Amino acid sequence: MTLAAGSGQGARGIGYRLLGPRFDYLLHMRPVEWPIMAAHTALGGILAVGLEGAVTGAQAGPIALGLFAWVVCLNGGTLAINSAFDRDDGDIAYLKRPPPPPRHLFAFGLAAMVAGQLLALLLPTGFAVAYALCFVLSVLYSVPPARLKAVAGADWLINMWGFGTLTPYAGWAVTGIAVPLPLALVMLAFCPLFASLYPLTQLYQLDEDARRGDRTLAIRLGMTRSLDVALGAALVAFAVFAIAGTQSGWAAEQGGPRRWAALAVALAVWLAVLIPWRARHAGMTSGQHQRGMYLALAGWAVTDLAVAFAWGT
Repeated sequence: MTLAAGSGQGARGIGYRLLGPRFDYLLHMRPVEWPIMAAHTALGGILAVGLEGAVTGAQAGPIALGLFAWVVCLNGGTLAINSAFDRDDGDIAYLKRPPPPPRHLFAFGLAAMVAGQLLALLLPTGFAVAYALCFVLSVLYSVPPARLKAVAGADWLINMWGFGTLTPYAGWAVTGIAVPLPLALVMLAFCPLFASLYPLTQLYQLDEDARRGDRTLAIRLGMTRSLDVALGAALVAFAVFAIAGTQSGWAAEQGGPRRWAALAVALAVWLAVLIPWRARHAGMTSGQHQRGMYLALAGWAVTDLAVAFAWGT
């Protein structure tokens, strides 16, 4: 029985005691990932109105509603639909020991996404359009017969634009403020940065994806070239961040050196993850590759913080 299999100590055990087998639906929305998605979405709002404005200003309410729609409904619903069709046995990103997908998981995930779209219609047009675009991309990504996550290159493009650029744009768009060029470049830079991260999320699942017949980007590239692509894409991303910094006209009296230093720290974190991984990958286990993925996610979080400091203060 699923309840017995999933029950135990800690937060998961409490969830099963409160919700019973229905907790499986929440688990497959992968709430462990929500803080990462919420931070990246909120980054757009912080860049638009500042941290204080995003938390206590007139835009705080719309930003909070946008975060719920984007993170819980859109992202959570997407991951639930993903699980409904993947039916993974082993650990997946943000969910260890996944329970078997419950019978109505696809309908549940789709309903969450539809609810989020209805909420998005209450917010500025830019947010509603971005939500609708990602809604369509998410369905094409996960659901047969399209199932673009199994098509090498298509899976990459959807994620680098959807999570990378459209997610912080959604956080900005909820404010209704026009995006100036330097900040548009900042959001664009997250596209190649997610192009770096995405193959790293697949390396520890190469064998399972191959058994299922999915031709993911990492499978097509292979381990070595996936890491080469990740390193190259990260360098492109920080080159675009540098162009955005130049376009922002940072000068010493505007705290320019501190802003450049923040970007340099974020780049150093990425290099500290990717260069040793590239050098040692041949002898690494799937568990070590999984730990590498979570280190890269930490690099992503550091980058969000660096960008918030560099352009949001």
